[in-house]
Amino acid sequence: MSRLILLNKPFGVLSQFSAGRDESPHPTLSEYVKVPGVYPAGRLDRDSEGLLLLTDDGRLQSRIAEPRHKMPKTYLAQVEGEPDGAAIAALCKGVRLKDGMTAPARARVIDPPDLWDRDPPIRFRKSVPDAWIELTITEGRNRQVRRMTAAVGHPTLRLVRWSIGDWTVEGLGLGEWRELRV
Repeated sequence: MSRLILLNKPFGVLSQFSAGRDESPHPTLSEYVKVPGVYPAGRLDRDSEGLLLLTDDGRLQSRIAEPRHKMPKTYLAQVEGEPDGAAIAALCKGVRLKDGMTAPARARVIDPPDLWDRDPPIRFRKSVPDAWIELTITEGRNRQVRRMTAAVGHPTLRLVRWSIGDWTVEGLGLGEWRELRV
């Protein structure tokens, strides 16, 4: 049996292990998960929050992280402005980025989710409205969701990965983790 750890990664934490804070000015996974022999299956940028999977099984890590397996990843993105039908349709169809077209995604505007507070909070501007989008992708390009929302005119303010495949961050507090046997 393989170990699989579901971690609710806080904003500002690097998706890597290190021996101590001397190596980086930013907190790392070693400050949250003290389980030997597990490694991240994929990555989540320092300025993104939510589900990060860790495993001790290289084959499982590959199945989760490698784009050829098309493992769906669902994100909740707080974006600048209020996306209209055309912006959502463009995300669903795929958008052109500097590194080429993205694969079609599932996208929809959602009500603001009930999430933990972010530290630091996002900037608030009275003159610029914001909205939340749920976006599911099967690729894993660098900063893909942020680049996609910007490409349709709605830069991402806050990004939370909610699920990977059938695994979800639901029920995990910020910085909390739980282990599954798979």
